Amino acid sequence: MNRYCRADVLRILHISAQQLAGWQKAGLAPVSGTFTFYDLLQLKKIRDLRAKRVRPAVIRESLEAMQKQVAGMENPLLEASAFTVGSRVAYRHQGHSVEPIAGQFVLDFGPVGTVVSTASRVDSSKVKPIASYDTAAELFARGVAMEEHPSTHEEAIRSYGQVLEIDPTHAAAHINLGTLYYNRHDFEAAEKHYRAAVAADSRYALAYFDLGNVLDETGRIEDAIAAYRTAIQLAPTYADAHYNLALAYERSGQGRQALRHWKIYLKLDNSGAWAVHARNQVARILEGDKLKIVFKREP
Repeated sequence: MNRYCRADVLRILHISAQQLAGWQKAGLAPVSGTFTFYDLLQLKKIRDLRAKRVRPAVIRESLEAMQKQVAGMENPLLEASAFTVGSRVAYRHQGHSVEPIAGQFVLDFGPVGTVVSTASRVDSSKVKPIASYDTAAELFARGVAMEEHPSTHEEAIRSYGQVLEIDPTHAAAHINLGTLYYNRHDFEAAEKHYRAAVAADSRYALAYFDLGNVLDETGRIEDAIAAYRTAIQLAPTYADAHYNLALAYERSGQGRQALRHWKIYLKLDNSGAWAVHARNQVARILEGDKLKIVFKREP
């Protein structure tokens, strides 16, 4: 089985070292130096749940509750299909959807899951067949695997496309497709999928972040700033969003605004090459402000 080092995981999932360390501390990720493909899939699911502002403690509690409810289930994130109901996690498994912490069935035939007591009789005709979700999940996992090497990126695109044929509102598939197109510099296609992800789930911070990236890349700086700001409103500790927002503010000549987000970024991630750049930018902006003050005071 292929093994992935820490740097591989950060690169593939577009997460920071601090995020990974936090998930490891919360017991959501293995603490070993290398990761399996299945670890990678689990981390991707955790990333998506965190982007929807589900707290790590809630994710861990939901996993433990699901394991207790379903005998023999070792890893609910891989063996069932996870989705959010408010700030909690629910799972689709064997034809039913359940929020395991409260022990409640979920009728998720609308855009937002509706919770009903387990004491109630569930009308199975109103619950989507689990087979469709299993198929989409398998195709999505295949797409992730095919992203590993440039020679199989076409296969990844086809797999994600099939996911969207089954579920056009599959936000994570839109995100991954958008990123594949973004890396090919097909910014029009990338933007289309990022906007579709936002439309599918307006609480998906990663979708706004990626949309900001493509807007920035195509010169629409003010629109990019708005997208990054929305990502931060949804996830205030999203370090990369603060970093890119600071860059965008600098490019638009708003140094003071940039300074604020450089400082926030350093509080969230104070090590590595990006932190060095952020510190340099803070020093440069502050020095520029000092020179302006001196210049204004000269007779």
